[in-house]
Amino acid sequence: MSKKIQIIGSGISSLSAACYLAQAGHQVSIYEKNDTVGGRARQLIKNGFTFDIGPSWYWMPDVFDRFFSDFDKKTSDYYQIDKLDPAYKIFFDDDIITIGDCMDKICNEFERIEKGSGIKLKKFIKKAQDNYEIAVNKILYNAPGISPLELVTKDTVLRLDQFFKNISQEVRKNFSNPKLISTLEFPSLFLGAKPSKTPSFFSFMNFADFGLGTWHPKGGMYQVIKGMESLAIELGVSINLNHPVEKIVVDNNCATGLITNDIFIESDIVLSGADYHHSETLLDTKYRQHTEAYWDKKIFAPSSLLFYIGLDKKLENIEHHNLFFDADFEKHAIEIYDDPKWPTHPLFYVNVPSKTDTSMAPKGCDALFILMPIATNIDDNPELRNTYLKKIIERFEQKTQQSIQNNIIFNESFCVNDFKSEYNSYKGNAYGMAMTLLQTAFLRPKLKSKRVKNLYFTGQLTVPGPGVPPSLISGKITAELIQKIKV
Repeated sequence: MSKKIQIIGSGISSLSAACYLAQAGHQVSIYEKNDTVGGRARQLIKNGFTFDIGPSWYWMPDVFDRFFSDFDKKTSDYYQIDKLDPAYKIFFDDDIITIGDCMDKICNEFERIEKGSGIKLKKFIKKAQDNYEIAVNKILYNAPGISPLELVTKDTVLRLDQFFKNISQEVRKNFSNPKLISTLEFPSLFLGAKPSKTPSFFSFMNFADFGLGTWHPKGGMYQVIKGMESLAIELGVSINLNHPVEKIVVDNNCATGLITNDIFIESDIVLSGADYHHSETLLDTKYRQHTEAYWDKKIFAPSSLLFYIGLDKKLENIEHHNLFFDADFEKHAIEIYDDPKWPTHPLFYVNVPSKTDTSMAPKGCDALFILMPIATNIDDNPELRNTYLKKIIERFEQKTQQSIQNNIIFNESFCVNDFKSEYNSYKGNAYGMAMTLLQTAFLRPKLKSKRVKNLYFTGQLTVPGPGVPPSLISGKITAELIQKIKV
């Protein structure tokens, strides 16, 4: 039986859920507070430069392929992807590690740094690949976070110890060189937690990195959003921009609609893809499942200081993706999670999409995107942003042996206050709730409200977790849960 389903937000999980629900024959409408779709995966176009405001890494291409194939489509129907070679560079104090586009190249690079590490890496990645097959094909798509038994398969039982050991322990058991350790711990940052707090089973992210490679959608990650938007419209989804939702209306313990721009929109089902904490503030207090104390105790992924910079020159000694690890990884992590403060000597990430995609910047120019992870909910003001921009530019110039300060046409920034105002992000987090042992699967906030009938949630704060591919999956499993409603 067709139902009227209203969805709050137009991020990846919302667009995903909308497509599946529309395909099932429901009347689906999306209400987005901003003037473009995409949630945290929006786009900035300025003076001929194009920037992805949020996600810029295209990993786990199989998950994107699976999404579009569910609608008898291909990713190539909506956008083109190219595998990057090298995938990325890592700048250390005394060396640069280049991650190539295949295992042989990566093993050779490891061997250059630590004799015998190439063979160890192949074994490590084979184990990570086995974990990936289990995680993606047997758990993530089949675990709506309702019961602990969702995690109990013959494969996971055999790997139970990997849920009680962490990534750092697993990496250090096999490798001793600090640069190789940092390289292998890096992918766990996509899960929002310190490697020492991330279960070693999640080494499957290392296979996503080294095994599946790093890709780039021509025109930027926002092409994925545009593809999903086009698919949703093809399926009959109504998308309403500049429609902030002010309230989820509940009658007799049942969600009956929402209020946007002071207008009541009747609904059979309400699904929120907005920040979970914010979504619950749209409810009267008695209908909220979680207290402020609950949210305050949770470990959230970091926030970020972001810069979007237009340069009137082409950069040298740099790749599409670049990590600047010429700093103390552990100290920066402590200043994010344990002793929240602006970092003393931060690590940072630089994305130069125009290095491989000429459509991202005018001829003879480069688009420069910088991300520095920081603690959530810390002070954010223009003076602090400018201070750190200066620090980062100085280190960038030193490590890449070139001057860019006088070549900056413009720069725009995005930080804690913007995450709060633009995305209603709890404490200004950049990508959801961290994937720690006690915040995994059934221990995360639920897809279905326990207090309000016909109210559902999707996105990075619920299952499966943070990141673009998990958000795609979250939308699908939420839609499947809604489909199970008895008429």
